[in-house]
Amino acid sequence: METLLVQYKSPFLTLSQRRHIHQAKHPPILSILTRPTEDVERVSSNSKTVYNDNWFNLIAINHLSKSVQATTGLRNSKSGYESLVEAATAATRSFNPIRTLLPNSKFAREYFAIFTTVFFKWLVGPSEVRESELNGSRERNVVHIKKCRFLEESNCVGMCINLCKMPSQTFIKDSLGMPINMVPNFDDMSCEMIYGQDPPSTAEDPVFKQPCYKLCKINQKHNTICSS
Repeated sequence: METLLVQYKSPFLTLSQRRHIHQAKHPPILSILTRPTEDVERVSSNSKTVYNDNWFNLIAINHLSKSVQATTGLRNSKSGYESLVEAATAATRSFNPIRTLLPNSKFAREYFAIFTTVFFKWLVGPSEVRESELNGSRERNVVHIKKCRFLEESNCVGMCINLCKMPSQTFIKDSLGMPINMVPNFDDMSCEMIYGQDPPSTAEDPVFKQPCYKLCKINQKHNTICSS
């Protein structure tokens, strides 16, 4: 998804990393900003979810990963979904706005919800459409992701917020004209995408009060400190 392309600069750069940035002309993501709280280990299951991607999923994953790498100029030698996650950590936001496709209506909200569950299973994992109350009536405008593949693979609260939730909300609202509030559950790694609902401000959004995972891969790899 193009919504993964978002730029976040880090103050935690070594001399060699700064030289690499100068050469590549694209800043890599070396840390993700979240609340500076004590590391908390939260595990939703005893084992990691195993995905058996079909040929279409593999093509989509590979295409997105290569596109992100081409955009950032930062290549990696990994493969499959692991390569996509690796590329996402170095992604910058780079896309051209497109015109609004559908008005903010019940039909549009339910259409987007169904579209998401059908075509983005390869990216976020299995999901289903659920009902919610909006404007005094019930409609099927919520996508419930049972266990987010991207969050489980990255195991990073900051990447979920800064590379998925925030840019997705902005991209879908600005380019498709559809408000959306993404509500991740960091205890069981589920997530709800509520079409038609404006997200709270960053100051009021509870996700920004979430502590890092104890086993955060980005925190371990770059030896950075999560901070707000």
